[in-house]
Amino acid sequence: MARPIRLPVSPGQESVWDYPRPPRIERVDKRVTIDLGGQRILDTGDVVRVLETSHPPVYYVPIAAFADGALVPARGSSFCEFKGAARYFDVVGGGLTAEGAAWNYPTPSPGYELLRDRVALYAGRMDRCTVDGEVVVPQPGGFYGGWITSEIVGPFKGEPGTMGW
Repeated sequence: MARPIRLPVSPGQESVWDYPRPPRIERVDKRVTIDLGGQRILDTGDVVRVLETSHPPVYYVPIAAFADGALVPARGSSFCEFKGAARYFDVVGGGLTAEGAAWNYPTPSPGYELLRDRVALYAGRMDRCTVDGEVVVPQPGGFYGGWITSEIVGPFKGEPGTMGW
């Protein structure tokens, strides 16, 4: 298996290879917007992100910040060895439903309590997600929920050939 080759970092950028494992959670002074079905379903400056080696940041926003009816409990669950048990939500906007496109940790593991009343979403399942006005690119691979902006440098877990990273 090929080892990842770090891409060069320019001023104002972060390399995902400098992110820790286990992941770190931090508040950020950023504005996040999410659109689905041509409707703005979220616009908030109350943002935290989770940083983990080889992954673009996963942004978590308050459940209460979503438009009424935009989050509907969905079937399914998963488990993260660091954050704990996750539950899923369908995301609804403008007459569209993105099934299982958001998740949250209702009783997060110690150290991740800040995630309790927040959700993360798969950017690729929305019309558009932005961080400080920049449209994000979804993390490759479909399984991971990271958001790529111009401030982040890879290579990223989820790209072809990265399964063993």
